Amino acid sequence: MPPSNLAAARSLYNRDSVLSASPARLLVMLYDRLLLDLARAEAAQLGEDWSLASAQLLHAQEIVAELVGSLRPEVWDGGPGLLAVYNYVLTGMVQANVQRDVVKTRECITLLEPLRTAWHEAALKVSMQEAALRRDAVG
Repeated sequence: MPPSNLAAARSLYNRDSVLSASPARLLVMLYDRLLLDLARAEAAQLGEDWSLASAQLLHAQEIVAELVGSLRPEVWDGGPGLLAVYNYVLTGMVQANVQRDVVKTRECITLLEPLRTAWHEAALKVSMQEAALRRDAVG
């Protein structure tokens, strides 16, 4: 398959994966990409590739803005705290970008990694419960 066809197939697969994903899986996918962007930004900062670092940090900020927009802090006791974390890392990513500060980028990674792990675990539990319900409904 030529490279352009391979890229198109990969893009279609990724689009279909997102469109068919459950809300829990979408959240996990956002966190995975967010941490990937931050890791790439950190590596670019260490290599003094400021253009790439900036692009990665800007994309990471877009993801956090999406997470903020979808969060409903009034319906969950932990919501206001999570919103505060999101706002803090947004500010940190802006500072990391403007000041070219790899320590700020690392701080954002350190704050977000446990959240990603927690969402992965929660999504797995939801998936297992849904599978058990389907199995019980069939048999």
